[in-house]
Amino acid sequence: MTKRPEDLRSARWFAPDDLRSMGHRSRAMQMGLDHADWQGKPVIAIINTWSDLSPCHHHLRDRAEFVRKGVYQAGGMPVEMPVHSFSEQFLKPTSMLYRNMGAMEVEETLRSHPIDGVVLLGGCDKSTPALIMGALSMGLPFIFMPAGAMLRGNYAGRKLGSGTDVWKYWDERRAGTIGKDEWVGVQGGIARSYGTCMTMGTASTMMSIAEAFGLTLPGASSIPAPDAAHKRMAAACGRRAVEMVWEDLTPDKIVTDVSTANATAVAMATGCSTNAVIHLIAMARRAGVNWGLDDLDRIGHEVPVIANIRPSGTEYLMEDFFYAGGLPALMKEMAGKLDLSALTVNGKTLGENIEPAENYNPDVIRPLGNPVYHEGSLAVLRGNLAPDGAVIKPAACDPKFHRHRGPAIVADSYPELKEIINDPDYPMSPDHVLVLRNAGPQGGPGMPEWGMIPMPQALLKDGHRDMVRLSDARMSGTSYGACVLHVAPEAFVGGPLALIETGDMIELDVPNRTLRVDLADDVLAARKAKWTAPEPRYERGYGHMFSKHVEQADKGCDFDFLRTDFGKPVAEPDIF
Repeated sequence: MTKRPEDLRSARWFAPDDLRSMGHRSRAMQMGLDHADWQGKPVIAIINTWSDLSPCHHHLRDRAEFVRKGVYQAGGMPVEMPVHSFSEQFLKPTSMLYRNMGAMEVEETLRSHPIDGVVLLGGCDKSTPALIMGALSMGLPFIFMPAGAMLRGNYAGRKLGSGTDVWKYWDERRAGTIGKDEWVGVQGGIARSYGTCMTMGTASTMMSIAEAFGLTLPGASSIPAPDAAHKRMAAACGRRAVEMVWEDLTPDKIVTDVSTANATAVAMATGCSTNAVIHLIAMARRAGVNWGLDDLDRIGHEVPVIANIRPSGTEYLMEDFFYAGGLPALMKEMAGKLDLSALTVNGKTLGENIEPAENYNPDVIRPLGNPVYHEGSLAVLRGNLAPDGAVIKPAACDPKFHRHRGPAIVADSYPELKEIINDPDYPMSPDHVLVLRNAGPQGGPGMPEWGMIPMPQALLKDGHRDMVRLSDARMSGTSYGACVLHVAPEAFVGGPLALIETGDMIELDVPNRTLRVDLADDVLAARKAKWTAPEPRYERGYGHMFSKHVEQADKGCDFDFLRTDFGKPVAEPDIF
C-alpha cells in the first residue's frame, strides 16, 4: 500500500472539520450512508453507460451491482454515476458526433466529485474510446469493464453475424434474390441477446484494444455478455479498482508508447474495424503519446490478421473466439510482436497475463504462419486525393480491387447517393468508383458511417457484389468491401475530394499505399480557386462548438482544446 487514508482524494470532501465538509457528510447521511461507509475508504465511481435505448448496454444496470459488490468486498465505497449511453443504433446523425462530448462528461464528472478510483462500464463502439479518453485526461486510477458481445445470431439454421449479414442480405433483397419473409426472419434472428455486435466490428475491436492497452483484467474483452463469467468479471473489476487506488496505479503508468504499439499490433491481428484508426490516435494523444497514421501503417505491414472472425474472417464470431481462448490466446500466438514488459491494470506485465493462455482452436485463432491475411487489417493510403491520408480494409474486400483504375461517379450528399444506387438503370460498370463527399467530421456532421455505400442496383442485378467506393465518411466495423474511407482533409473544408468531378479517373494501389486522381496539379488548383465553402452545419449549440473545434480524421477527430499540449493542466476543484 503506497497511499494512506488521509491521502485519498475523497478525503478533501469528507475529512476536514469545517463547515463545507460537515455539509458533505450531512448530505451523505441524508442518503442513508454513515461514517463507516466513507471514512478511510476509497470512493470508487461506477461510470455506467446503461440506458433504455442502448441494447448493447442493456445489461449494465445489473453489472453495476456486481461491480458494487466487488468494491464492498475490497473495502471501498461504490457510487454509480450515469453518463451518455452512446447507443450506436438510435443516436443520430451519428454517435461519433458525441464521442468527444461523452469524454468531456466523464472527465468533468470525475473531477467535480469526491472520487478516488473508477470502473468504466461500456463497450458499444464510441463508448469505449469516450470513456477511456475522459478517464485518461482526468488521470485517476481506472479499470475498463467491457460490455461483452451478444450471442451469435441464427436464422433458419444459418449462423448470422451482426451488421455483416445485414449488409449481405440487404444487397440480396435489393437484387431480388430473397423476399420480405426471409428479410424479416433475419431481422428477428440476428440480435438474440443483450451485448455488442458479435462480429469483429468497432465494439469488439475497441474492447480488444482496451485489453491490449492493459486497461482491462485479462480476458475481459472476450467474454460474451450473457455468460455468467461476465458477472464474475464485473465483481473482480470492483475489487481491483480499490486495490489500484491504494497502489496509486494511475493510467500514465499503463498507457505509454509501448502499450500503444501493443494495442495497435493486436488491433491489426484481430482484423479490426477501420474506426480503430481514429479512436486509437485519439486515445493515445489523450495520454500524451504522439501516434499517427504512419505508426498504424508501419505496424500493419508487420502484423498479419490471425483472428478468423467475420468480416475479415470467413466463418467465426466472437462467441467462437471466446471458446478458442479469447484475446489472451491471440496475444500469446503473436507474443513475438508485442512488448511483454508493458504494465497492466492488475499490476502484472502483459507477458505474465498471457503466459497461462491456451489456443483451443487454431482455425479460429490462427498461428502467425497460417494467417487469415498476410498483413494487418488496415492500410493507410496517401496521394493527391488524400494528402493527409485515407484508410482501407484490404482483408475484407475482393483482392482484384487492391489495384484499380476507374472513372468517378460523384455524389455531394447521401440523398444524391441514394438516387444513384437505387436506380436500376443508372449507367455504370463495376469499374466505376462511387464517390460520396461532404460526409466527414464537419460535413456529416460528425463523420457518420455512410462509407459502407450499398451496392448500386444497376450492378446487383448483374450479379456484382463489390466495387471501389470512396468517401470522407466512416463505415461500420461490421462492414466489408472495397471501401476507401476517412479521406483527409475532408471535402467540406476544401480537401481535394471536393474538387473531383464525375468522369475523373481514380487510381487505387493498396500494395503501394497510394490514392490519387489522374489530374495535373494546375487543374486541381484551378478547381480549388472556384470552390465555394458550404454553409456551416450548425450556428448554435453543441454542434456549433463541435464544428469549430473538431480535428480531421488523421488526427483522431478530437477537439483541439482537449489535446494534452493545449494549455496548462486543470487543477483540482476548490472546496470553500
